[in-house]
Amino acid sequence: MGQLIGDNIGELGEAYWAFDLERNPTTALLLGEYQFADRMEDLSREAEDEAIEQLEGFAAAAEALDAALLAQADRISRGVLIAEAVGAAGELRSRMAELAVDPSGGFHVALLQLASQVPVPNAEVADAIVGKWSRLGTTFDQAVHRLRHGIAKDRTPPRISVEKSIDQIVDYLESDLDTDPFLGAPAPPAWTDAQTAAWRQRLRDTVTKTVRPAYASYLKALRDEVLPKSRPPERTGLPWLADGEEAYVRAVKRHTSLDLTPLEIHQIGLDEIEALRDEYRELGGATLGTSGLDDIYSRLRDDPELRFADGDAVLSAAQTAMDRARAAIPDWFGCLPKAECVMAEITGPGAEDAPIGYYLPPATDGSRPGTYFINTTEPGTRTRFESEALAFHESIPGHHLQLAIAQELDDVPNFRKHALVTVYVEGWGLYTERLADEMGLYSNDLARLGILSFDSWRAGRLVVDTGIHALGWSRQDAIDFLASNSPQALNNIENEVDRYIGWPGQALAYKLGQRELFRVRDLAKERMGSRFDIKGFHDVVLGSGPVPLGLLGKIVEEWIAA
Repeated sequence: MGQLIGDNIGELGEAYWAFDLERNPTTALLLGEYQFADRMEDLSREAEDEAIEQLEGFAAAAEALDAALLAQADRISRGVLIAEAVGAAGELRSRMAELAVDPSGGFHVALLQLASQVPVPNAEVADAIVGKWSRLGTTFDQAVHRLRHGIAKDRTPPRISVEKSIDQIVDYLESDLDTDPFLGAPAPPAWTDAQTAAWRQRLRDTVTKTVRPAYASYLKALRDEVLPKSRPPERTGLPWLADGEEAYVRAVKRHTSLDLTPLEIHQIGLDEIEALRDEYRELGGATLGTSGLDDIYSRLRDDPELRFADGDAVLSAAQTAMDRARAAIPDWFGCLPKAECVMAEITGPGAEDAPIGYYLPPATDGSRPGTYFINTTEPGTRTRFESEALAFHESIPGHHLQLAIAQELDDVPNFRKHALVTVYVEGWGLYTERLADEMGLYSNDLARLGILSFDSWRAGRLVVDTGIHALGWSRQDAIDFLASNSPQALNNIENEVDRYIGWPGQALAYKLGQRELFRVRDLAKERMGSRFDIKGFHDVVLGSGPVPLGLLGKIVEEWIAA
């Protein structure tokens, strides 16, 4: 890792960004930063200890700068750097690598989803990617080594996470080599057919000799060593670990940027669910002919007429919604992204356990557009009434607008453009689901029920995530709660609960971020009166890149005052 340098926030931010790219070479590659394209993440305890030391050093150096002497932009940079470095260091101190087997976002499945998305602009990067995948054996060995350390200390992953991960790896190893995702990256555009064929053969040899054997070795370790020691469904959460309470407090702070306790968040979730009931009754009565909550939930969950017939229909509905939003955004946003947003299916091993949709930001060099990935597996379980809300959240005006605009900001340091402020990023996505209704984007009242469905789902996350990781809920407790308090399909509920089990704290970000965005918007409208302009508000919220919620409030208040 590079040495800690910089005695002002500009130099410190540049050093932090260089450190972050080196520590996360796969993320760097996906962003179009190619200096570490031949590397894989170092999962060793030694690298983790070094990263903690570096991160805490960055935070201390930023804290030593007197905020009162800094211009506004530098104060924001200082605040973001401190929050990011402290949060990342705390996350590493929880030693989650010792129990990191996650079928939703674990590296084994993330690589299968993202390997074909890496940009390959030239021959040098093409060579580097072959070298990168040739190092996967070391990465898996490090992961197994860390899991063995966890087993020795009775810090083991939940059984459901291990079982699902095993199934994913089996599916991958049994899949056709010709469709292997590690062979799917696009060749450099200037290459001839012969050059492309030669490179793909090198990739194929690497997959055959290194990648698939590495997955097979990891599979054997999961089956033989980890699964027998894994935690049963009634002990899936962090409270069942000796240091689980401390680890969860760190996770809550990392993903929410707030000082709320798990019990406070749990109660916020319950209150939010209660507050949605009248909206359900009103819209359900007008749309479904019933105002009974149980009847509304049952109808939305079970009526086959509200489901898609096939994957093509899922894609078509999402594309139509995204196109409608693209046409409307100039009236609501002054700053628009230059990068395009496209849509793609979630395919291959792990697709059945993947979320219903997610967004991948564009490469900063323009070699890949922003992409809304949509899950078309089991289309009979995908709801027509939620399709539009999902599209608005993941693409336009949701994640694509926020993340692409952040990448394109002038005079904003790189580390801020790409900061992992979960509560800001996911809060914006959820905020835009209701904003889209103000924009007139929903095609009918049935689609507007998707707003409520997704809102109760995200409110339920506050209850369920804290239930699992603070109150000791079982997996079934969490499934039962969401089934009783939202109209989500059961297969989605089960996948989502398993995601919360494997990724503590992340699910809290959505609703808490949305609440803060509406709070500061209401504050601006109240104080500014007729001077309030929605375009100006959105531009100021998006104009600094991702920031912690406390800092966002200050930015908006300074805008109001100005």
